[in-house]
Amino acid sequence: MSSRRQFLAQLSVGVGAAASVKIGMSAPLVAMAEPQWRMPAEEAPQERVFLAYAASTAVWRDWAGPVNRTVALLARTIARYQPVTILCRQAQEAEARRACGNANIRYMPMPLDDIWVRDYGGCFVLGPDAQLALVDFNFNGWGRKQAFAADTAVAKALSGDLQASYIRSRLIGEGGGIEVDGDGTAIITESCWVNDNRNLGMSRGQVEAELKSVLGLRKIIWLPGIKGRDITDAHVDFYARFASPGVVIANLDNDPESYDFAVTRRHLEILEAATDAAGRRLQVHTLSPPQAPRDNVYTREADYAAGYINFLPINGAVIAPEFGDAEADARCRDLLKSLYPGREIVQLNIDPIAAGGGGIHCVSKNLPVFGGARRQLGVAGH
Repeated sequence: MSSRRQFLAQLSVGVGAAASVKIGMSAPLVAMAEPQWRMPAEEAPQERVFLAYAASTAVWRDWAGPVNRTVALLARTIARYQPVTILCRQAQEAEARRACGNANIRYMPMPLDDIWVRDYGGCFVLGPDAQLALVDFNFNGWGRKQAFAADTAVAKALSGDLQASYIRSRLIGEGGGIEVDGDGTAIITESCWVNDNRNLGMSRGQVEAELKSVLGLRKIIWLPGIKGRDITDAHVDFYARFASPGVVIANLDNDPESYDFAVTRRHLEILEAATDAAGRRLQVHTLSPPQAPRDNVYTREADYAAGYINFLPINGAVIAPEFGDAEADARCRDLLKSLYPGREIVQLNIDPIAAGGGGIHCVSKNLPVFGGARRQLGVAGH
């Protein structure tokens, strides 16, 4: 199986349509005229969640079916709390409807390459009167490591369907590489954003200025990350997440044999010494990967990503993974329950997706509540 982490076999695939687009220093900085846009926190009220029922045998081989069934499980679970939109290929819509159902779920057929809508679907931002816009970060297959011609067009398609303002950044990057508190602070990894496979020749200062401009940020906390170990070059959503402004959950890998052992300790040092845009010292909690996950064909995969912090807050609940390690699973549940009071903590077996190097957050994209949402969302496919 060709996963997000085991990506070398993908390097020979043809690059997507965006390869011919001139991004980076040759593109103009987005003019941030009024309204001033701001990326809201994920724990804020949401209108819906987007998922992509799009695993294919070209990428996942014989695991495509189990991966799509896991996406369907996520869809049915989230739909108990709030609306869901399923992106799917037109030829797979009937299959997706059978797997996901129609209760609180809409379908939006379109060409797709893979399931990672968090990365290719852009980032939603809000204006001062809750106007909606979508920032397109010109997805290029995590540095042209996988085919992306269809996925790179999704952000613009979503903005059109939602009648949202469309903001095209001069940066290349992914939604999973951005973590915000909704109050002007972001955490990102340098290995992902200051990387010539995305933003050739751009300095950290130039990347920071653009992210602040298009996302309404006042402070960015930079973590080093680690290049080349996985297809994403260390997305922040596997390393540090805001539970609320000033409160962070950090991944702390306790396996001395893991390449993440040293880097997660360095990240913890940085986070514990950092302040946010409001000048607050961060309150940092840690969650460690399970030491004894259940044994099956997925957990034996070298790229199995058993990361608890790749969870998804939604209205009334937090959807989190469980890996069959009773003690570690309970630690995750108890911490999330304490940091998200009043929300149900729902833990799911996502082994097929984890075997591909991703998690619940990676395959989902939350749409914040925005002005005129009820009217505009009626445009979406049924």
